[in-house]
Amino acid sequence: MLTVYLLRHGETAYNADGNRYCGLTDIGLTERGVEQAKRVASFLKDRPIEAVYASPLQRAFTTAALAIEGKIQIQKEERLKELDFGNWEGKTREEFVREDPELWNAWEKAPETARAGGTGNTGSEIVERVDAFFLEMLQTHRDRSIMVVAHNTVNRLYLAYKLGMPLRNYRRIVQENSAITLFELDNQGILSLHQLNTH
Repeated sequence: MLTVYLLRHGETAYNADGNRYCGLTDIGLTERGVEQAKRVASFLKDRPIEAVYASPLQRAFTTAALAIEGKIQIQKEERLKELDFGNWEGKTREEFVREDPELWNAWEKAPETARAGGTGNTGSEIVERVDAFFLEMLQTHRDRSIMVVAHNTVNRLYLAYKLGMPLRNYRRIVQENSAITLFELDNQGILSLHQLNTH
């Protein structure tokens, strides 16, 4: 069994500005995002966390650093990066749907095979790399707890997949900035969700 505290990074300027799609664009936290991340520290204070893994993008790595308060060395993990949103990077959904509604329709119907923004990742690519990461963690930290800091779409696609949902429904899962989702993976890699979007 592996216990995972899955955390979405704190607020960025893109989140604050009409929820612009950030993807691989490497921007930092706003002042509010910093405060959000600091609040996570009190939630984690008495939790027996053995290791911390974070996306190397600064919004996630900084969130991890603020949340763990220097108690554990943070390991950068490329597989936790947000998906590449292609031509949607830096734009709001309203903006890019107006530019090419068919591209968004294709993603909404079948994100497992459609490429985000026409040139970015597919949902299946994301699920494969994130699932491989967590199955590796299950072996490395069996019967322990870890904290993982990643991104909105990556987290939701993975959770949808592990909960047996069609990937097209991933946006029905809520992951607010600096909110924690607590789950366990049993020794067969089956996920049990204990808390979703906790502050």
